[in-house]
Amino acid sequence: MQFFDTHAHIGLIYDDPIEQLRVITQARLAGVTRIVSINNSLIDFKKVYQTLKSIPGIYHAVGVAPSEVTTPGKDWIATIEESLSLPNVVAVGETGLDYFKQFGDKRTQMELFITQLEIAEKHQLPVIIHNRDAGKDIFDVLKHRIPSKGVILHCYSEDAPFAKKCLEAGFNVYFSFAGNLTYRNARNLHETVLNIPLDRILLETESPFMIPAEFREKKRTMPAYLPSTAKFLAEMLEIPLEDLSRQLWTNSCKIFNLPE
Repeated sequence: MQFFDTHAHIGLIYDDPIEQLRVITQARLAGVTRIVSINNSLIDFKKVYQTLKSIPGIYHAVGVAPSEVTTPGKDWIATIEESLSLPNVVAVGETGLDYFKQFGDKRTQMELFITQLEIAEKHQLPVIIHNRDAGKDIFDVLKHRIPSKGVILHCYSEDAPFAKKCLEAGFNVYFSFAGNLTYRNARNLHETVLNIPLDRILLETESPFMIPAEFREKKRTMPAYLPSTAKFLAEMLEIPLEDLSRQLWTNSCKIFNLPE
């Protein structure tokens, strides 16, 4: 079996490049052979990309997260577009809306989000979307501006009706679940995975956050912990883990336009 971690902040697990490489080695030993490296800022993207750019199985997304809305960087649009031409950069993101921590103001967040959707469409790439307390606005934006290559609602936090609404609207959308899926009180997530098509589900670690219940004594999540979430999902869906891992691999490769 092999697993694909579709969202890991490798640079936030450890700042030390040697430790980052060790994280990747541990992931491979656990069967996690592909990882999409995520950064919130363009400065962090450049630093982590330089460390990991030649590592097989490591892919990258580039974008400006809502947390960076007040300081996206000089010429940030040009920087994203230039970065999209680099080897193994497979998506725009993470971007989106975060109304929980109230970064900047809603209008500025919206402009930052929409601009990156437009960049993704221009370059024919999918978008990784951060959503916190902003589901209505994200849905309304996607109704008119969803990139043709699709979007990933990462670390999914809405409910089953919201997912159904996205699918009924005809969105090319994937729902990515992190370690919090394994929490007993995550009923909205449990209901969601039981009511959406299997070919629209992805798994991520959101490392170093969202530690799976099995590893709750740990200080941070690692890509190597992804199989724990996969096992929980397989039991919930009542399907063999091998069959689930195969489908998740297919889904992940499809959205990122990678060979299986």
